[in-house]
Amino acid sequence: MNTEAPPLDPHPLSEYVAWAGGRNREPILGVLKNKLPKDPERVLEMASGSGMHINYFAPHFEHLHFHPTDKDAEVFDNIKKLSKDHKNDNIADPVHLDLTDPSTWFNPGPEKSFAAIFCINIFQVAPISIADGMMNCASKLLKDDGILLIYGPFQHEGEFSTDSNKEFHETLSSFEVPEWGLKDVADLKKAAANHGMELKEVIDMPSNNFSLIFGPK
Repeated sequence: MNTEAPPLDPHPLSEYVAWAGGRNREPILGVLKNKLPKDPERVLEMASGSGMHINYFAPHFEHLHFHPTDKDAEVFDNIKKLSKDHKNDNIADPVHLDLTDPSTWFNPGPEKSFAAIFCINIFQVAPISIADGMMNCASKLLKDDGILLIYGPFQHEGEFSTDSNKEFHETLSSFEVPEWGLKDVADLKKAAANHGMELKEVIDMPSNNFSLIFGPK
């Protein structure tokens, strides 16, 4: 695998996103093996993008049924192609889910029908305002003992955990796109509290990333 990062490009079908996904998928899989249910359940991915993660994870959990979603329909063909190429018959067809539009939240299923939701590497290139929609949506779709896993690099109470995360934040900021940059876990916790959710666990991950585990209070 190429160890040198391609030019930064947040488009879900870009070389950069594929490179980043190849680096982080094994550590995230390790967390999921500990956190996902052992009984047959439904699992939702928010902002599935190219579908690389959900199609990598699904074969490791044949008892689970995975539901990819995204706000951009342009990625749906790629998700379905990967599912077909990998013969992942426990992945549903992708559906439209926009965290800013509550009318789309129940396309994957009715209230409290998912045991787990995960979202990978979205907040560094998305506005923190979507955290409110994410927590609101998760609070409605998750079962009472369900979990929401959010993976990525974050600040903690205005501080960077490493110099490299600070440098990454500065690189993102240099593009002068207002919403680009590392968000603060404190803001996610605040959004969660507004919708009956709370931060249950923070897991340190390789490359100075974190897995944040939220769930209903």
